[in-house]
Amino acid sequence: MTTPSFLTTSTGRKIAYHRTEGTEPGIVFLGGFKSDMDGTKAAWLEEWAKSQGRAFLRFDYSGHGQSSEKFVDGAIGDWAADAQEVIETLTSGPQVLVGSSMGGWISLLMTQRIPQRVCGLVGIAAAPDFTEDGFWAGFTEEQRAALKADGQIALPSDYDEPYIITKRLIEDGRDQLVLRTPLPLPFPVRFLQGTADTSVSVATAVKLLEHAEGADMRLTLVDGADHSFSAPDCLELIANSILEVTARA
Repeated sequence: MTTPSFLTTSTGRKIAYHRTEGTEPGIVFLGGFKSDMDGTKAAWLEEWAKSQGRAFLRFDYSGHGQSSEKFVDGAIGDWAADAQEVIETLTSGPQVLVGSSMGGWISLLMTQRIPQRVCGLVGIAAAPDFTEDGFWAGFTEEQRAALKADGQIALPSDYDEPYIITKRLIEDGRDQLVLRTPLPLPFPVRFLQGTADTSVSVATAVKLLEHAEGADMRLTLVDGADHSFSAPDCLELIANSILEVTARA
């Protein structure tokens, strides 16, 4: 594992990143909820981008990976602010955003906040509005009451530790929703979704496709692919989608 560089944001957070120089438009990888930039997709795409001579950037949101702050203190708005500052500071010109799971939501926020810096989008099991439509909608009345009373609850996860879901995460998420208002995406967009994904449903992918507005959007379903979307054929599909988006941008 190579040592990352760090960007100190305007809020004082220290964001770890790896940047590869190359031709533009560059590629920015945005990871998922409680994941980090050393995951399979990010590392594989970095090597692929190098083979293409393409500029590439991967980073850890605050509270994730090697960046500063605690995960439980963060929220979608914080991580979107991190992403925006990273893109504006560490890249030049329009970029192709590759967003995985929560990174898909944050990528969509970037398309609305800094549209001049986005020329294409590849969403991998994109999870827009999941704090509201996933967590909050799925909570029992007892869980909602506990969240309000205690400020957080623990949910089981597929990983070593449970997810700690905070009241702030839910409340801040309501200020970041993208499926309740128009979502123009005036550039090539490719959404990729596995049918065996137990975290983000095919119905969510279809809802996003139907809600967004754009002249060049496609959704590809991969039979049997899970949420990680990291099998060799899935990685090749991501790369091919980036090439297609870049060629059509």
